[in-house]
Amino acid sequence: MSSAPIGIFDSGVGGLTVARAILDQLPNESTLYIGDTARGPYGPRPLAEVRDFALETLDFLVEQGVKALVIACNTASAAMLRDARERYSIPVIEVIQPAVRRAVAATRSGRVGVIGTRATIESRAYLDAFAAAPQLRIESIACPLFVEFVERGETSGEAITKIAREYLKPMIDADIDTLVLGCTHYPLLTGVISYVMGNDVSLVSSAEETAKDLYRVLVENNLLRGGSESPSTHKFLATGDAQAFELLARRFLGPEVGSVQHQDL
Repeated sequence: MSSAPIGIFDSGVGGLTVARAILDQLPNESTLYIGDTARGPYGPRPLAEVRDFALETLDFLVEQGVKALVIACNTASAAMLRDARERYSIPVIEVIQPAVRRAVAATRSGRVGVIGTRATIESRAYLDAFAAAPQLRIESIACPLFVEFVERGETSGEAITKIAREYLKPMIDADIDTLVLGCTHYPLLTGVISYVMGNDVSLVSSAEETAKDLYRVLVENNLLRGGSESPSTHKFLATGDAQAFELLARRFLGPEVGSVQHQDL
């Protein structure tokens, strides 16, 4: 079982930020990534619909024989994490708790901001996760257009900067010192978000922390792949336009992306 791949799932290309961290921290591991681009973005959808889509996609990954599941999507994590952990016998890792732990450790003033999709923010998943640190003051805002820009490959320029200023003004007014990027697409906008927020605000991405969680879980379950085994492999699937996904994936992830295959669910 230790030689089996890690299944990584997102509604689109955002989860590639998590995949990148996993490849960097666990270079011996093989991965199977699926982006549900035919039905993404998930953010504007009702949580019940997101739950159904996400469980269908995770069922597919389990059928492929993966040894662990990484839900590299905040909206999906908010919608069905508990269901997934009850449904599958293999470890399930998500992105919300790792980001919250990092933000609690990073803040100096106790004023923390969270940005995410409309579904993630309305689910209150982050506010629930921060409840264990009641001394913090949390500001949360939905930034729905960010995902659309990333999925088009527009991660800089005048248009996205203007939108970022509008979205983030309440965060600046609240004088936060730590901002959680509560969507795995958002680290691909780190440049513009950091520019708008200023150098005094720390940005917290769940990608690095999620990869650390995955490492710990694999060790605890004796699932870590040895370096003496055959070279690791990385396979990428998209439920929508595979060619369009491949172009973005190579830009955001790098040479590890070979050809992207279309996958119907």
